Amino acid sequence: MGTILTENAVTALWHDLVREAEQRGRAPLDAELESYLVFLLMRHLRDARLGDHVLALDYLQALQQRGTQRGQELRDVGDRCLLIAGLYPHQAEQRLVSLDYFIALGANAYSELAARARNAVADLYEQLASGFARLVRVLVELRRIANADALSALSRHALAIADPGIAHDFPGAVALAPASQRRH
Repeated sequence: MGTILTENAVTALWHDLVREAEQRGRAPLDAELESYLVFLLMRHLRDARLGDHVLALDYLQALQQRGTQRGQELRDVGDRCLLIAGLYPHQAEQRLVSLDYFIALGANAYSELAARARNAVADLYEQLASGFARLVRVLVELRRIANADALSALSRHALAIADPGIAHDFPGAVALAPASQRRH
């Protein structure tokens, strides 16, 4: 007889996987970000149309909305960018878009949410914006745990630039400072 998994058991399994990915990737998350990532992953299981979105257009359309509609659409853009950058980097490559594009777009969506939200919700979105690359790193490790294909050299470089504290974890990635920070 098979095991019946309740929603609590599924949540616990995702938490365990995320914690293992954090540990392997040397990218610890606080409890709030860890929980957000777990519930994002659980919601994503039901999102069969992730690749159907042109996220830059979704972002621009979200900015034109008002109230809760704006917030929901910006959160969706941030979430989708996070999932594509961390779990489906090959989608980015197929679209001929670099990983840093999704990192910047997703972080901007969360940052825009933080600017418009209040109190604890604003704090959460600000943490998501500032920790976006770290969250991507955890998802990359989750892919490795699942034995998915590794990141391309260009994607490793983009992630190393986005979160310099983890550059040493990507052999072969040369982490150059952005052009604006280089001495000429």
